[in-house]
Amino acid sequence: MTMRIGVVTFPGSLDDGDAARAARIAGAEAVRLWHGDPDLHGVDAVVLPGGFSYGDYLRCGAIARFAPVMESIIDAARGGLPVLGICNGFQVLCEAHLLPGALTRNQHLHFRNRDQWLKVESTNTAWTNSFTGGQEILIPVKNGEGCYVADAKTLDALEAEGRVIARYVRGNPNGSQRDIAGITNEAGNVVGIMPHPEHAVEALTGPSLDGLGFFTSVLRALAGATAGGQLAGGQQ
Repeated sequence: MTMRIGVVTFPGSLDDGDAARAARIAGAEAVRLWHGDPDLHGVDAVVLPGGFSYGDYLRCGAIARFAPVMESIIDAARGGLPVLGICNGFQVLCEAHLLPGALTRNQHLHFRNRDQWLKVESTNTAWTNSFTGGQEILIPVKNGEGCYVADAKTLDALEAEGRVIARYVRGNPNGSQRDIAGITNEAGNVVGIMPHPEHAVEALTGPSLDGLGFFTSVLRALAGATAGGQLAGGQQ
């Protein structure tokens, strides 16, 4: 059975097409979801892509969080639906309180667009189980407000619970605290990552194929759940 990955389009989205293509390359059916439609159309997982400006006038993701589709996604995520937020999508997940902390202006106040090395810290999520712990991957980063921040108690809890899924290595492009590039919720089904794995799925256009692992991971997790197992991270 072909798994269906929904990709949300917000006003101004730039990377929804790339995320849908990555899902197809991984072997899934990509289902386009509109921000104003609360119907998730029976998808098995959802990607909140990056590259949009909806709500940035107030704070990145602050208005997008209230889009009709997000109400459905929040409920479904709390029930175990795998959700991946990339760049702006990561910001929306934080604004929706599906993930802790916030993304703020890059410390140096400049936009950064470059190929970035990451170290995979946790493979116990629906979106990272295809990687190995400590694996270094190369995927593009492009953001002006990608600096992850949280209070010390939250940061310590993320570390202690193994919920930092990736860190910047060989340079931190935005000043994120503790070099955090991505995190997960306690259940392991919701992941936010600032760099763009959907831009590293084909040799022709990407610096590597490393980003494909995020999409094959969720298919692997869903297949395990369909077979009667559990989603990576503990969800049935």
